[in-house]
Amino acid sequence: MRIGVLGGTFDPIHHGHLAAASEVCAVLGLDQILITPASHQPFKEPHDAASAEDRVAMCRLAVADDPRMEVSTVDVDRGGVTYTVDTLRDLAAAMPTAQLHFIAGADALARLHEWKDAEALPGLARFVGVTRAGHSLPPETGLHALVEVPALAVSSTDVRRRVRLGAPVRYLIPTAVADYISMHDLYLGGTDD
Repeated sequence: MRIGVLGGTFDPIHHGHLAAASEVCAVLGLDQILITPASHQPFKEPHDAASAEDRVAMCRLAVADDPRMEVSTVDVDRGGVTYTVDTLRDLAAAMPTAQLHFIAGADALARLHEWKDAEALPGLARFVGVTRAGHSLPPETGLHALVEVPALAVSSTDVRRRVRLGAPVRYLIPTAVADYISMHDLYLGGTDD
């Protein structure tokens, strides 16, 4: 099995995340994409965050109608700060015959050498950078593939801000996720500053 792993905070998951996962799955001919919400990311500043349980629920709603995608709770179940090396080790142990393809923004992967236990990462997965048209990286980044994805100007930070302001978020996030946010009164307080 060729498995894509798309990790992130997903606070909330949006169409940009889903478009990137779908494009990588198609371009690389992957069998499945695991959407893997982080427990706590080391580089994220605190904000009016949804709980891990809410983020997992929103991810499940977002991928419910796509048989290629599944939500993995490996990082949430482990708890603590989420590091890619731990995610990949846990997934490799659970799926020893799978070929893992870790998917992240090309800009983030350009700094792969700075990640925790960076020297162990190439032995755990193939690294796939996603980018907008026209972006390129130097060859020494260690990427196995660079996949252009449709440009979607949406971010989780903007979605949270729009919810707080009462601005529309439909068409930025799946309808089921928008309904979940509304039903559970997520992102109504605090700021992302």
